[in-house]
Amino acid sequence: MEKEFYSNGKLLLSGEYAILDGALGLAIPTSYGQSLHVTPTKSGFLEWTSLDENDKVWFSAKFDLKDLNVISCSDSTMAKTLTSLLLEANTQNPLLLTDSNGFQIETQLTFPKSWGLGTSSTLINNLAQWARVDAYQLLWNAFGGSGYDIACAQHNSPLTYQVVDEEPKIEEIDFDPIFKDSLFFVHLNQKQSSKEAIANYREQQFNKSDLIKQVSNITSRMIQASTLSDFESMMEEHETLLSGILKTQPVKQRLFPDYFGMVKSLGAWGGDFVFATGDNQSISYFKSKGYSTVIPYSKMVL
Repeated sequence: MEKEFYSNGKLLLSGEYAILDGALGLAIPTSYGQSLHVTPTKSGFLEWTSLDENDKVWFSAKFDLKDLNVISCSDSTMAKTLTSLLLEANTQNPLLLTDSNGFQIETQLTFPKSWGLGTSSTLINNLAQWARVDAYQLLWNAFGGSGYDIACAQHNSPLTYQVVDEEPKIEEIDFDPIFKDSLFFVHLNQKQSSKEAIANYREQQFNKSDLIKQVSNITSRMIQASTLSDFESMMEEHETLLSGILKTQPVKQRLFPDYFGMVKSLGAWGGDFVFATGDNQSISYFKSKGYSTVIPYSKMVL
């Protein structure tokens, strides 16, 4: 029987890096995501095709169904990553492949891969739904990470996320700021490796419990903010705090020192999207600097 699954993309508005150590983060599922379509076959293989937002194939592979060995693929690194995910899913549910004679699997993104909205997390959550296994365990055993992106994949409203005693604690919240028309996401035209960014964070020496406390406090205040200027001052506070830990210049100082609004990094500092406040002049400002992908908050949020 054919099956179809879908997962939402993700953005973390507060708590980047610190969320790995138990800080409270504010996250939003995006209106963009990824689907996974499974068709049973009698081929004896697991045949995989990944399509981008323009229906173009960006990855394909063929696996032996018995041992998940790669028979052919368009990208060996990607095939290796996918093998580890499939093996982990099969370990958690050994019946996944035994009752079958073959599968044709097709995934489709609704956003460009370079955007960093969760190509991996949406895939992991879709695979977990298909395999009937725990998506957080699949993520942690295969990749690591905080898991907030899995929460976004599974929930349809803004949420707070925190890892407490190695368990994800998720709360859907009513985060719909009256100043949302002044919020934008700007893509920096480059992809940042989360793995490298996390490694750099791990190398720094700092008081972890202080950071967790401060970041959690900023997150709570961001959710409660009733004016744009309050919200901007918390964005700035968050940037200053993390800048000191990471020993990295905040993105506004580095790229947009003459910008009239506030700009905050999201996720791995230095790539993907940044979060900006502004007005109807903002889009032309960022475009004049060479950043043509500027998405209003309301269009990005699910």
